Amino acid sequence: MCRDYGDRDQQDALDARAIDNIRRYGWGVTMIPEDAQGPGWAYTIGLWHSHGTAELAMFGLDVNAMKACLNNLAARAGTLGADQVHHEVIERHPVHLKPIDQRWYRAFFGRAMGFYRRPPVPFLQVVWPDRDGHFVGEPDADPALEHRQPQLWRLPEEHPQGVWTQDL
Repeated sequence: MCRDYGDRDQQDALDARAIDNIRRYGWGVTMIPEDAQGPGWAYTIGLWHSHGTAELAMFGLDVNAMKACLNNLAARAGTLGADQVHHEVIERHPVHLKPIDQRWYRAFFGRAMGFYRRPPVPFLQVVWPDRDGHFVGEPDADPALEHRQPQLWRLPEEHPQGVWTQDL
């Protein structure tokens, strides 16, 4: 978007829509729905370009719910940072923003990498708790959280084996 490499005319409809959203709103949200392979996820594209703040990613909920959460957080773009806790993003529960290790980018954020073309662009994972307020990776957390949410702040080789590591 900032620099034309002469190939923007070859973009597909999704790229064109993302660029239009970034121009219009400052960011867009890409959604990957749940399928037989595993839970879905969603992530922003454009926050780094428009606001100089990290892109956001969320995993394991309904994609439309994640889109709403990401848009809610993106509207606070100037105040977002790693290791923050934010309230009123998901009803009755806080979310934690955790920095994502760059080694995960190719597996999960291909469209963003194509947009920016020059990683590293910082990403933060929006981590949500179980019903009792425990987060993935915590001792008392519901074990199902590991299936719904990866722990992308960990190095890939240190991540528990499962649906999130099967294609690495």
